[in-house]
Amino acid sequence: MEFFATTTARATEAQLQQHLTIDTLAGHCGAIDKVLCADGDTGEIWCLWGQFRVHREPIRGGVRFTLPRCPNALAWTVTAGTDTPAPMVVHCTINRTEHDPDFIESIELFVEDWRAGLERLAAADANLGTAS
Repeated sequence: MEFFATTTARATEAQLQQHLTIDTLAGHCGAIDKVLCADGDTGEIWCLWGQFRVHREPIRGGVRFTLPRCPNALAWTVTAGTDTPAPMVVHCTINRTEHDPDFIESIELFVEDWRAGLERLAAADANLGTAS
């Protein structure tokens, strides 16, 4: 299943890769309560589904995060413009075509928390612009 959210705030690939690190996850998404540990592009988080190992990977257009031990193989990307600022897109996937409605609702909340967090980041950071 796939879930999407788009911000009105704009960023570039380089800005996303600079700002979105394992250390900063809890500050960008309300559904991530705490970063338990971070070592470069790997770490442990406590989120609305419990404790998970998390991996970070810079990708074209932004950053991908994965929960490799998650039973649903949850992964999400945050992407924007590669060279010029563009709206940020949060794209989250799981490895199922159907799931319990409560779990689906929790993923929708997670994606919305990311959208709101990215909007806050853009409002607070002069390096990220907003849409006109």
